[in-house]
Amino acid sequence: MTDINIFEFGAPRYLLLIVVAVAVVVVYALMLFVRRRKLRRFGCEATLRELMPERSVARGWVKVALFACALVMLSLAAARPRTGSKLRSVESVGREIVLAVDVSRSMLAEDVKPSRMERTRYAISRLIEGIKEDRIGIVAFAGEAEVVLPITSDKKMAQAKVRALSPALIANQGTDVGAALELATLSFSSSTQNNRSRVVILITDGEDHDEGALAAAEAAAAEGITVCAIGIGTPEGVILEINGETIEDENGKMVLTKLNEPLLQQIAQTTNGIYTRSRNEDFGLEGIIAKLDSIEESQFKERTFEEYDEEYQWFVAAAIVLLLVEMLVLSRRNPLLAGIKLFERDTTPTSPTQR
Repeated sequence: MTDINIFEFGAPRYLLLIVVAVAVVVVYALMLFVRRRKLRRFGCEATLRELMPERSVARGWVKVALFACALVMLSLAAARPRTGSKLRSVESVGREIVLAVDVSRSMLAEDVKPSRMERTRYAISRLIEGIKEDRIGIVAFAGEAEVVLPITSDKKMAQAKVRALSPALIANQGTDVGAALELATLSFSSSTQNNRSRVVILITDGEDHDEGALAAAEAAAAEGITVCAIGIGTPEGVILEINGETIEDENGKMVLTKLNEPLLQQIAQTTNGIYTRSRNEDFGLEGIIAKLDSIEESQFKERTFEEYDEEYQWFVAAAIVLLLVEMLVLSRRNPLLAGIKLFERDTTPTSPTQR
C-alpha cells in the first residue's frame, strides 16, 4: 500500500453557490450607491454625516464581508471537501472486454424494434449487469473510431456511456469496421498478464466491404485477442427509415442497408470467436456470454483509493465563527463607545503646535 495525499470535492456542483456570496456584495454596493444618491438630494454629504453620527458605512462593509465569507465557507462545506491518503493495488481475476459499437446512421434503421441503436444500448446494458469481475471498455465507430470509455471496472460509468451512444458521437459517417478493431486492440490495458483473456465484442450491421477489416482481425488474432461479432439487420436489407421518414442518398435514391454476414463470420473465425445475428426475439447475447465463460481469466492489477477523510466540518466551523462575529459587529456606532473609532481614521486637522 502506498501513502499519497490528494484533495478533491465530493460534490463540486455546490461550489456554484459561491456566486450567491458575490451577489450579496454586489447588491450591497448597489444599495449604498443608490442611498448616497438619494442623500445628496437633501444637502451636502459631509453635513449629513454630522447629522447622523451613529451611521457607519465601514461597519456595514465589515458585516457584509463577514456574511459573504461565511456563505463561501458553507458553499465549500456543501461541496464535501475530502482528502485521500491511502492508495492500494488490488489484484482481481477476470477478462478485459472492449465493446466496439457501430453508431453509424444505418444503426437508426427500424427493422429491429424499436431501432437497431436502441436495441443495442439495451443489450449492452444487460451484458454489463451480468459481468462481475471483468473490466469494460467502449469504442464507438462509424466512418472513424473513437474511445468512449477506457478499460475500467466502474460499471456505473460504463452504463452512463452506453446510454450516450448515438450517431451524434461521430461526425464522419460510414462503417469502418477495420478502424474499430484496430482501436479496440490498442485499448486494452498493460496490466493484464494473459492476452488470451482479452475480448472484443463487435456490434455492427457490417456494411463495410473494405479489406482493412480482415487485416485488423488478423492483427488482433496475432495478439491473442478474441473477437465475437453480433450482426444487426438482415442480409436481404431494408430501406433505411428514421422516425418514419425514408432516407435518400445524394442521388435521390432510397438507401438500402444490408447486413454483411460473411465479413463478420470471417472476422470471428479468424480470431477464434463466434458470430451471432440479432433478431427481434433474441439479440444474440446468450451465445456471446457462453463464449466469454469459456475464455480463460487473467489476473490484473488496479490501483484504487482506500478511503477518504471528510473535511467539511472545518469549513462549517469557520462559517459559524464568521456569522457570530458578524452579529457582534453593530451596524451603527454604540453611543457608549463613541470615542473609539475602530473602523474610521481620525480626520481632525492638527494645529501647528501639535505638529
